[in-house]
Amino acid sequence: MTDVKFIDLFAGIGGIRRGFELACASRGLSAECVFTSEIKPYAVEILKQNYPNEKIHGDITQIPSKTIPEFDFLLAGFPCQAFSAAGKRLGFEDTRGTLFFEVERILRDKSPYGFLLENVEGLVTHDRIDPRGEIGGTLTLILDRLDTLGYKVSHKVLNAKFFGVPQERKRIYIVGTKKAKPNLEDFTQRKKRLKDVLETGLPVSDSEFVRLVLRRYKLSELYGKSIKDKRGGKNNIHSWDIEYKGAVSQSEKNLMNELLKERRKKKWAKDYGIDWMDGMPLTVSHIRTFCDDANLEYMLANLVEKGYLKIEHPKRKVGGARVKDTSLPLGYNIVAGKMSFEINKILDPKSVAPTLVAMDMQHLFVVDGDGLRTLTLREGLRLFGYPDDFIFETSLENGYDLLGNTVAVPVIKEVAGRVLDIYKKRGACRAIDSNTAL
Repeated sequence: MTDVKFIDLFAGIGGIRRGFELACASRGLSAECVFTSEIKPYAVEILKQNYPNEKIHGDITQIPSKTIPEFDFLLAGFPCQAFSAAGKRLGFEDTRGTLFFEVERILRDKSPYGFLLENVEGLVTHDRIDPRGEIGGTLTLILDRLDTLGYKVSHKVLNAKFFGVPQERKRIYIVGTKKAKPNLEDFTQRKKRLKDVLETGLPVSDSEFVRLVLRRYKLSELYGKSIKDKRGGKNNIHSWDIEYKGAVSQSEKNLMNELLKERRKKKWAKDYGIDWMDGMPLTVSHIRTFCDDANLEYMLANLVEKGYLKIEHPKRKVGGARVKDTSLPLGYNIVAGKMSFEINKILDPKSVAPTLVAMDMQHLFVVDGDGLRTLTLREGLRLFGYPDDFIFETSLENGYDLLGNTVAVPVIKEVAGRVLDIYKKRGACRAIDSNTAL
């Protein structure tokens, strides 16, 4: 007889399920997934690779609750883009945000013992009216709905880097049972560094961009460096540093570095008579206040021609958007922002990876031997704590997309363990009650 039956909604590649199953096994509980729902075709393929004998159901909004088998726990990483800082943060105004109500529907109709939900950290403060408040309106609504269903609920933001995963990944975990509030405090911390999960001796990139980087920097100088033009700091490399768009003089590099800092100062917005925008185009007159070079206009023209700078009007706030105001003078601004180059960041093997998201995984590089390369899919899986026996046969592009939207398995295991501890006590209480009746 199976000890625990569960369902897995918005399953992705099954990370929440894997962590839950590991937690069950560590407590001597047998577990069975009786229903899985996922709509992304290449995620479904991964689920079939790892669970070939199971049926994967499609759109949960089209599946009546009565057709779902009885179960003890509901697992769901309901879509997070509606609450993510990387998206537009529309919350329940976004159709993806309304999918929580599918979770609520099934909990209401099936009344299982408990649940485990995971989402982005941005859910905590989404739709917060009082900036001093701990949580926003969206999470308040979710917690109220779960409470109304009779669940005793806990929630907490946890960082994967403290659970043996070398990745900075903060996520909110919402758990509840009919019996008691799970304790989400005082987890034992375990740490790994990136080098603990990296493979070695793999083919490295030989692209023009990589060659330019290696021509100007030693490998030991690249650990932890970002490559983007609209930010500065000692850990940032710019396209003009490697002369990616063409040769530039030292004076032109100095000008770019000064412009990089100055364009973000609020005084220019006051001068234009507009609300401050992060990265203001500056006129020649503005630039002369911090770079009074006799060849200034020639250098600016050269930098525009090569694509390091562009000429544009400042933007004025119109509603919630920024719109170019053609009545204001044209100025010079830096062209390339984040994700503009083949490499966005070169990871430091002695540290942890930044939060991995689908859109930028292909731009993360590591040092291997005497060169640079992107992360392999196996390394990506390890950065989320998946065991090496997990099957992941897919394209690199699809694999990065799936990984950027998955969960940290060891965190799920620990969180699920706290929920299962309450469930096991319930089983013990039932056994005692049965013996007493005899």
